[in-house]
Amino acid sequence: MDVKNREEEFNLRELIKPYLKKWYWFFISTFITALLAIVYIKFATPVYKVQSSVLIKDAKKMSNAAGDFGVLAGLGGFAGMGTNSIENELEIFKSKKIVEDVSKNLKLQVSVYSKEKYYDVELYKDTNPFIIHVVNEKEFEELPKKPIDIKIDGNVITLSSEELKKNIVTGFNRTISLPYANFIIEKNPKFNRKKVKKLDLKEFYFTFSDFVTIVDDYQKAIEVDLLDKDATVIGLSMSNATVDKSKDILNGLVSIYNEYAIKDKNAESKKTKDFIDERIILISKELGEVESDKERFKIDNDIIDIGTEAKMNLQISNETRRKSLELDTQIELSRMLLGYIDNQTNTYQVLPTNIGLDNPTATSNITAYNKLVMDRNRLLENATPENPLVKEVNKDLVGLKNAMRESIQRYLINMNATKNQIDRENSYSDALVQKVPRQEKLFRNIERQQQIKENLYLLLLQKREEAAISMAITDSKARVVDEAYAAKKPVSPKKMIILAGALFLGALLPFLFIYIRELLNTKIVDKHDLDNLTSSSVLAEIPRLSSKENELIQHNDVSPLAESFRILVTNIKFMLPRKDTAKIIFVTSTMKGEGKTFISVNLSLALATSQNRVLVIGSDIRNPQLQRYNPAMKNAKGLSEYLYEEINDSKDIIKPSGFHPNCDFIYSGSIPPNPTDLLQNGRYAKLLSSVENDYDYIILDTAPLMLVTDSFLISEVADSTIYVTRSETTEKDFIEFANKNIASGKIKNTGFVLNDVHKTNFGYGNQYGYGYQQESKNTWFEKYFK
Repeated sequence: MDVKNREEEFNLRELIKPYLKKWYWFFISTFITALLAIVYIKFATPVYKVQSSVLIKDAKKMSNAAGDFGVLAGLGGFAGMGTNSIENELEIFKSKKIVEDVSKNLKLQVSVYSKEKYYDVELYKDTNPFIIHVVNEKEFEELPKKPIDIKIDGNVITLSSEELKKNIVTGFNRTISLPYANFIIEKNPKFNRKKVKKLDLKEFYFTFSDFVTIVDDYQKAIEVDLLDKDATVIGLSMSNATVDKSKDILNGLVSIYNEYAIKDKNAESKKTKDFIDERIILISKELGEVESDKERFKIDNDIIDIGTEAKMNLQISNETRRKSLELDTQIELSRMLLGYIDNQTNTYQVLPTNIGLDNPTATSNITAYNKLVMDRNRLLENATPENPLVKEVNKDLVGLKNAMRESIQRYLINMNATKNQIDRENSYSDALVQKVPRQEKLFRNIERQQQIKENLYLLLLQKREEAAISMAITDSKARVVDEAYAAKKPVSPKKMIILAGALFLGALLPFLFIYIRELLNTKIVDKHDLDNLTSSSVLAEIPRLSSKENELIQHNDVSPLAESFRILVTNIKFMLPRKDTAKIIFVTSTMKGEGKTFISVNLSLALATSQNRVLVIGSDIRNPQLQRYNPAMKNAKGLSEYLYEEINDSKDIIKPSGFHPNCDFIYSGSIPPNPTDLLQNGRYAKLLSSVENDYDYIILDTAPLMLVTDSFLISEVADSTIYVTRSETTEKDFIEFANKNIASGKIKNTGFVLNDVHKTNFGYGNQYGYGYQQESKNTWFEKYFK
């Protein structure tokens, strides 16, 4: 399988390996977040959701349930019972005006709290041992940002705050002047200690907000929605820590809403009743005058019963008189209504309806006119007279008013024409009673006037009672379906959701950390990374050493370090050719600091036995590192002197390693100014030829390939190349550089060594360790967490 295919291969085990290695991070993180969630739940103030629902009545359906009063549905007072749109009612419940009235009634500007063990509890009504009244607010003063602490000792009250220059000592029922308002604190006679028996009630404080802020806050907190799109039931709800306060607010909304609705519905009925009362006074006066005229006529003419004498003749003209009377009544009513329209001082007043006028066109026009007047009044509540909608309504009102005037005038013309015809018929019948004295005719005229006034008077009395009944039986527009109630369980904090979220967050944080670290990691970490990046063999993994561990393997060493180099020796032998002279091992890397010298020295110690002799040549003459394992040889002559021909005999630069009798070193010597020229002058090959028969293995500790060309100059002498990489140090891109050099033949017979591997990143063996003695010494904590 080539490198590309290895990179594309999906290995689930390798994918989850970074997370499994850090399993204890997940445990610790979830434990901490769960603990924080529990603490939050314990100290968070519980918030309860309070709900209510109301049914908005429809006036159009009222006649089915209103009994005998259904005939009054045409009165103006009942017309306001209808609702044009349920969406309008939703907006009324959300309006600022209705919330303002509720806030005023409940006095919500001041909130009193008791400092308790876990969270502060708001005291409200009978749970509050004292009541704080706002006498007045001080305009243009800065409102408090911090609460006011209250300490009560008998009848002595002490107020303190960080914003106050000094404490205020006062008593109950006294005016307290604060920078932003005046208050009075009094004992609450309705305080119920049993209701808050679980509270300490030792430390108190109160907060104060201006009225506008309170209204805005509660307007946002109140939720209004239609429970069913096919019904007119509105649901009200709000979430608050104080259940009783939420109940009072929702119930107050319904109460204020009904007050507004009843006031609106009674406006037209009241206007009709007031008009009828005015007309009753006028007609009563006129009726009294007619009756007085009748009395004087009888006395003056000494008349007792004219009807008996003219009975027969009157029967003939009875029908014509009846029609004439009806027409007179209609004409009089029309003239009265026309006079009322012409004499109005205000162009947009509600007109009287159902006064007995037998003119359907005029009646419908009056009803339409009254509706437009009410619509205009509603618009003016939230708009100015210059509003385009108001102007449009004004235009419609003027048109209707002109239409009504023309309709009534035409009606009067028709009635007068009809009456003239009937009067002519009546005159014909009167001719039949010419024998009746002239006094009878005059008396009949007086009686006619009296009858007209009596009919008008009785009709007005009837309509006044109907209007009064309409106002008396006006019911609430919103019927409460469910009074405000609170759920038993709080809506906040939601314990299970918070705990689940905490556990999820606890697992997510280490996951994200590891994921991002792996995503941003550009360095080789374990053997798997090397396997994916190169087709060359990975010969061994060298474990990371602690500061207490020895860097060099010892005789009969069973440590993980010694075991890893024995594995390296085993694998490198399979790569080396069979020959009689020394096998040359080329040790190199991409950059400095990846452990070439460390690998070279320990590999030489692993190879050195009683039968095998090993020579290590420090071939990095630019940056010598071999001397650090024997500081005494820091200034010893070595490879540089030999290449410069200062020393001609190779035996003069071979030094014992001091670590094993069959392991020798050739140190780099002094740093020359021209290392490249020295390495390619032929002396390096001569050195190897002179020592290859004396040793079984020659290890060349060379310079990094990417930084200088020195190592490429001598790479052709190697039988095998060990390419050293370092875990968490070597960039993955460097392996591409190595692959190109391997493919081009610049370095040959190459195998990789991964140095400084943390034990959790070993490709194998990490669960048991290389040395059994080492495992037995580990404590239980080291076994499970290291």
